[in-house]
Amino acid sequence: MINKNYQKLQGSYLFSETAKRTAAFAQAHPDRSLIRLGIGDVTLPLVPAVQEAMHRAVDEMGKAETFRGYAPEQGYEFLREVIAEKDYRDRGCQIDGDEIFISDGAKCDCGNTQELFSQEVRIAVCDPVYPVYLDTNVMAGRTGDFCRESGRYGDVTYMPCTLENGFLPEIPEKMPELVYLCFPNNPTGSAIRKEELQKWVDAANKSGSVLLYDAAYEAYITEDGIPHSIYECDGARTCAIEFRSFSKNAGFTGVRLGFTVVPSELVRDGVSLRDLWFRRQGTKYNGTPYIVQRAGQAVYAPDGQKQIREQIGYYMKNAAVIREGLLSCGYQASGGVNSPYIWLKTPNGMTSWQFFDLLLEQAGVIGTPGSGFGPSGEGYFRLTAFGSHESTQEAVERIRRM
Repeated sequence: MINKNYQKLQGSYLFSETAKRTAAFAQAHPDRSLIRLGIGDVTLPLVPAVQEAMHRAVDEMGKAETFRGYAPEQGYEFLREVIAEKDYRDRGCQIDGDEIFISDGAKCDCGNTQELFSQEVRIAVCDPVYPVYLDTNVMAGRTGDFCRESGRYGDVTYMPCTLENGFLPEIPEKMPELVYLCFPNNPTGSAIRKEELQKWVDAANKSGSVLLYDAAYEAYITEDGIPHSIYECDGARTCAIEFRSFSKNAGFTGVRLGFTVVPSELVRDGVSLRDLWFRRQGTKYNGTPYIVQRAGQAVYAPDGQKQIREQIGYYMKNAAVIREGLLSCGYQASGGVNSPYIWLKTPNGMTSWQFFDLLLEQAGVIGTPGSGFGPSGEGYFRLTAFGSHESTQEAVERIRRM
């Protein structure tokens, strides 16, 4: 009767366990202040340009002559076209508005895209990994059984990302049909250079694989030579789907807006994946609200861009404080340069959970154990830059005093 693949899921352990341990500590030590650097949610409010656009859209919805009902299946043209221009054509990527599909966020699209492919296809994921890529394929029955000894599913190709390889995956000798990539990466904060990403595109075109490329953190890139889109690589239009989000760049985690790019040239088994995705969205999705899409349009206006860059700069200043503070204390830490995430190696051979407890008890700082993102995350720990300047600086001082 039920889909028994759901019973193979392992993912709820991480965040339920961190919440459980944090709550127990807070109850036992009500006088201790806790600083949360494990959160992957933004904390700054929506910028004025976005607020004003939403207010105008609400006013339009309150008048018969400007009221809007169901949104177009792909999203309103005013948003798709500005995305195509600002995010792609201005960077030399030939992406058209009709290849862009507006949605309520990259998380949903990352999970839903696997519906386009047969149950028999194999997948490859980075290890550690953003859980959505793996868990949605578990639900679909593609991953085989979970092995507790290895921490892996039997039918999944895991691509370890460790200190030794610079937290960048190696191209598998045998490319599975679907390969999930995320750069800048969550959780490691690593970024990939264009020449390295080009190798993935070449390998996918050679093997017939499809690259599912999550670029949710591209707005945090600060270094030259780091691609903001996979479509900056030659040949990506025939092998890659790209996911984007307004959550971390524009603070839309509570507003919900994202989009997916499926080029018209991406064809498998003689079928256009763009057409399949169009049909999937038309059947299962009623469209992103007009008010939200107007808010998204305001992100690309000159004042919106200026205000959003200031917010991203605020978070990246926090990232620098954390990264530099950890390095000055003797920790091995990466990320925090092209990403709001800092990925550190736990000291003295401690496990991720042992370091979680130590950091909580001695510093009152909450982070995320790396082992929760996959077996190669064991011995690592994630901190985020989404707090206030004051709490971030205080957290680093507490860690320094440990």
